[in-house]
Amino acid sequence: MMSSFTCMFCHQTAESKLSKFVEDIIVPPRMVDVIVDGEVNDEYLRTLEILSKKLKFVEEDSMIKASKALKDVQPELEKLRQKAVSKVFDFMVQKLYALRKPKTNIQILQQNVLLKYKYVILFLKEHGKDIYTEVRAAYIDTMNKVLSAHFRVYIQAMEKMQLDIASSTDLIGVETRSTGIFLRARETIKNRSSVFALGGRINILKEIDQPALIPHIAEANSQKYPYEVLFRSLHKLLIDTATSEYLFCDDFFGEDSIFYEIFAGPFAVIDEHFNTVLSNCYDAIGIMLMIRIVHQHKLIMFRRRIPCLDSYLDKVNISLWPRFKMIFDLHLNSLRYANGKTLWEDDVHPHYVMRRYAEFTASLVHLNVEYGDGQLDLNLERLRMAVEDLLVKLAKMFAKPKLQTIFLINNYDMTISILKEAGAEGGKMQMHFEDLLKSNIAVYVEELLQEHFGEMIKFVKTRAYEESSSSMEKSSVSDVEPLVKDFASRWKNAIELMHRDVITSFSNFLCGMEILKAALTQLLLYYTRLSENVKKITGGSALNKDLVSISSILYEIKKYSRTF
Repeated sequence: MMSSFTCMFCHQTAESKLSKFVEDIIVPPRMVDVIVDGEVNDEYLRTLEILSKKLKFVEEDSMIKASKALKDVQPELEKLRQKAVSKVFDFMVQKLYALRKPKTNIQILQQNVLLKYKYVILFLKEHGKDIYTEVRAAYIDTMNKVLSAHFRVYIQAMEKMQLDIASSTDLIGVETRSTGIFLRARETIKNRSSVFALGGRINILKEIDQPALIPHIAEANSQKYPYEVLFRSLHKLLIDTATSEYLFCDDFFGEDSIFYEIFAGPFAVIDEHFNTVLSNCYDAIGIMLMIRIVHQHKLIMFRRRIPCLDSYLDKVNISLWPRFKMIFDLHLNSLRYANGKTLWEDDVHPHYVMRRYAEFTASLVHLNVEYGDGQLDLNLERLRMAVEDLLVKLAKMFAKPKLQTIFLINNYDMTISILKEAGAEGGKMQMHFEDLLKSNIAVYVEELLQEHFGEMIKFVKTRAYEESSSSMEKSSVSDVEPLVKDFASRWKNAIELMHRDVITSFSNFLCGMEILKAALTQLLLYYTRLSENVKKITGGSALNKDLVSISSILYEIKKYSRTF
């Protein structure tokens, strides 16, 4: 037999369970009032949570499902569920409609209004799946259209601000006259310098995280921009909009897959614009800047830990590289198949084709600094070989060998100067041109000295050869006297003529000064060897009065080094 205490305990437990059961399934009048007639506000959301618990309670317990008490309450609960689902659907549709209104700040509406009602979405997911699917579809449709329109308007405004940099004929090896560059307006010519030179365009990579351009402000100032500036601005708007939308979808709907359905529209709008621009783009530097911008934007999204643009940015990157390669190959072929006769000018100063090449190479080298792209390096090597071949062909069109050498020196020197501006990055390429410059300077020095002191040099070189061979014939005073007297009579005048030759031949005064110095040093070397030969000849002392002292020549060399 159970004790009275045990009996009482069991009775209390049963009473407690019954009380809990009644509380869990009963529908208080206030709940009915709120669900049926109340506004969707904080109290409504709390009431929805209570209704949700009751609906789950009667669904989850099989014993409760079989109880008679439930049969009385269940129709009421079902009516309330249907009413709640219908009411919150109307409410959400109304809120979504507000997103479509012009000039609506979508992010503020999402953060300050919609997120307050995110429990509504959870309620629909659990107790009105069909309606949830409708709300989800309505949100996707709304945001797809709103954001697509937003980007379309922005792109249309941007297109008015685009500054054209290059056309299909603006290539390194194309003759200036045939491109009509100098026939265009002065302002356009200024812009066209950006075809080959990076210049201030590099600054866009330092402004990567600046706010997107505001079109009406730029239009009011009549400003126009190279496309990479507009590209950065458009993609800045995209990454910020995408970040906000991705986080909202994850928070509000609890599923980030919605993002991709929403952005199918904006992506299509941007793709259509971008593909049109890209297919008409011949600006290799602009495209390389865009490749670097995409890389920077990928890093920004990585730091934000937002993966939603990974595949899109990869796709943009993949479309940029082939276009860059196509334009690069146009430049390369313009050099390989250039018409030397139309490019040649009877002028030993740096050729405009070489300047274009140097600026173009320096620009790409500079843009490859932090990336070390081996494929780009290989392409630049191919470009260098093509321009060298063309330069040698142009040089050979000068009748005199000396003019050929001067032409090569001027072009190599200018190329080195421009590559130096790209910083240490131009290292390997710069060293190659420095070697070419050095060897050509040596050739020029010999040519210059041969012009003025040919007989003396011939004698010194012949004697050096004879001394090294066993069959040495002794020189006589009569062999060297004309050479010594000739040198003494005109060496200063010859140096002055060499000086004039150098300053009129070389564009870069510093380079010219080094060349003159090298020529005078080599002259001193030849004359020293002549003097030594004179001293070895029997009776050579008779010529001592005609020999110019080495110190006099050194003084003259120093004088030109100071004044040049």
